Amino acid sequence: MFEKKQSSYKSPDLKTMQEVVIDTRTRIYIPVGEDVQKAKDRYMSKYNFRKL
Repeated sequence: MFEKKQSSYKSPDLKTMQEVVIDTRTRIYIPVGEDVQKAKDRYMSKYNFRKL
């Protein structure tokens, strides 16, 4: 009937990811080898959509 929530959440290993700086207060992490500019553009398109 009711499903139990996951008791513990496994966070991704940040050692295997690269940091992308969006602005001075915002950083996102993407897998190593992905295009940094694409990740920035994808983040900004989502952020601008929410802001409107």
